[in-house]
Amino acid sequence: MTGPLLEVSNLAKSFPGPRGSSAEVVRDISLHVDEGEFVSVVGPSGSGKSTLFNVLAELTAPTRGSVEFNGPRTPGRPFSAYMPQEDLLFPWLTVEDNAGLGLVLGGHSKRAARRRVQELLGTFRLQGRAKAYPFELSGGMRQRVALMRTVVQERPVLLLDEPFGALDYLTRTELQLWLADLSVRDGLSVVLITHDVPEALLLSDRVYVLSNRPATVALEVRQEAPRPRGLEYLESAEFRHHERSLLEQLTNSVRAGDGSLS
Repeated sequence: MTGPLLEVSNLAKSFPGPRGSSAEVVRDISLHVDEGEFVSVVGPSGSGKSTLFNVLAELTAPTRGSVEFNGPRTPGRPFSAYMPQEDLLFPWLTVEDNAGLGLVLGGHSKRAARRRVQELLGTFRLQGRAKAYPFELSGGMRQRVALMRTVVQERPVLLLDEPFGALDYLTRTELQLWLADLSVRDGLSVVLITHDVPEALLLSDRVYVLSNRPATVALEVRQEAPRPRGLEYLESAEFRHHERSLLEQLTNSVRAGDGSLS
């Protein structure tokens, strides 16, 4: 394959407003994701990150611009697998059936889906939990089930919308380090939305910072430290330099748009 796995060019998205007007949410965004690359998108609250994700997930069409998927694709199936902020596990389904739901909806038999999930339980540190129900799991386990449901579909790109935002600090840190290792080991191509600047820098090859609405790419940060990175990276000169650059850009965007970082 030549060129990026995913390439977004001059993307814009507007929504109808009152009396024939329109509200522009995303304006002329260009970004790309290479195969095996981990890319994060950060921006002020309400800047249009979720709208961008909905376009990448093919849930809505852009007003203008293009989204090009350059990897292998199965006809009739989305190019990406999308994990929203909430785990959205069905309480009446077991771990194996929650994790395999996307496969079943995609045409696989329940038996085949369970067999594939069984192969991944160790990778997601859920050994012995196949028959457990969501109420029996910790918050971190639930998020790992939700991420397994995303990964098991074997789509070229994973879209993760703040997957750890609702977790406590220690659980979130543990899962960040786990995802850092998993993404490198399995060569995952990931786009992550997050409000957590240290999370973005810990996990990513590159970070895009969006401006306030209408969102544009205000800054792109490329990191040199190889992945996966451990907690020691958070004390490095490279991390401190990039953290300051990102926070300065985010703060300037908030001040310019009277927005919020939360």
